[in-house]
Amino acid sequence: MDELSELLVEVVEEGAAIGFLPPLELHEARNYWESLLKSDVVLFIAKINNEIAGSIQLHLPTKQNGRHRGEIAKVMTHPNHRRNGIGRLLMQKAEESAKQAGISLLILDTREGDVSNQLYRSMGYNAAGRIPNYAKSADGQLHATIIYYKSL
Repeated sequence: MDELSELLVEVVEEGAAIGFLPPLELHEARNYWESLLKSDVVLFIAKINNEIAGSIQLHLPTKQNGRHRGEIAKVMTHPNHRRNGIGRLLMQKAEESAKQAGISLLILDTREGDVSNQLYRSMGYNAAGRIPNYAKSADGQLHATIIYYKSL
């Protein structure tokens, strides 16, 4: 739990658009992970040399009319391990798990202009639309988000 909390604090401090603003306190990050354990979320963790290099969440469906769809969230790669395929590997694992769970449609969103957009497009995700002024950064600036989907 501590390593995940440290990863979350680190990527938020670097400006990741994952629902938190810096400065994120370690105890707040820990509370987040603890609450996640009680939900319908599958968490995947990538480790290199026994250290967490990244993580991803697969949110399982909870609505009766949406049992076929899941959501990818909080794709994080530690700054020391970026551009090494960790994000792609985590995405592949989440997609495999989704298929095994009977999910045929995945959705996700990410801040417009982030490098993650390239990853999602290269993995076959289609942009469904853009929502302006969706997320606020630490400096108060509002940013658009891009909504993606992929049929499995």
